[in-house]
Amino acid sequence: MATPIIELENVDKSFGPIDVLHNINLRVHAGEVLCLLGDNGAGKSTLIKTLAGVHKPTSGTVKFDGKPVEFSSPKEAQEMGIATVHQFGGTFPLMSIGRSFFVGVEPTKGWGPFKRYDRKKANEIAVKAVQDFGITRIDDGDRLIGGLSGGERQSLAIARAVHFGARVLILDEPTAALGVKQASHVLRIVLEARKRGLAVIFITHQVMHAMTVGDHFGVLIKGALAADFRKGEKSREEITDLMAGGEALADLGEEVEEYMASHDGHAPPAKH
Repeated sequence: MATPIIELENVDKSFGPIDVLHNINLRVHAGEVLCLLGDNGAGKSTLIKTLAGVHKPTSGTVKFDGKPVEFSSPKEAQEMGIATVHQFGGTFPLMSIGRSFFVGVEPTKGWGPFKRYDRKKANEIAVKAVQDFGITRIDDGDRLIGGLSGGERQSLAIARAVHFGARVLILDEPTAALGVKQASHVLRIVLEARKRGLAVIFITHQVMHAMTVGDHFGVLIKGALAADFRKGEKSREEITDLMAGGEALADLGEEVEEYMASHDGHAPPAKH
């Protein structure tokens, strides 16, 4: 088996006395989509921040290309090739597409004191990068980001990350605020990123979206990895049950039925 691009071994994260992540073991290979599922408060955000260099693990090891790493900042993680795209694409509504694509690394023309931003070059590269991902509706780099749909903003942010050499793409709830059509655009782009050999970590609580693109799945509950399985090993209902604590509810249902069977059909008394 090839070495995973990124791997977590026995990772814990605590903030003072509060344990947020417990003994997380995960690995993601090139050309693979790992879907991390979990309800609100499951620890998904802390896990993203630990992978992206915002938090250091309290214990355990993060490995990159098989070697232990300790990121001192998100910039360091980014330079190594870990790109995080947040729910709204991290874009700037009043910037043009070309300017937003190159923010902080603008191409220039001229020399010395006569250097200036090369708008034409920036626009051409940005539009081509997005169109290569199949978003053909974007054809003008001077368009303002604010005029793009949520799905197009996500597409632009993903295309930017890939253009600047990302090897690991962390997508934080990219389809959460999108309609069906926009979400399908983003899911297509996730598949394209996988095809290009990126390791994709797709964080979501929408089981159908995960099942559409995922190769490998992890379910987080209260900061622990409650399940770790490959595509086809669990049904949609089983995954939903896991996320919602459905197994606990099923156990409760059995207890109630047993009580009723031995008490002439009466339900258990309410506990005060």
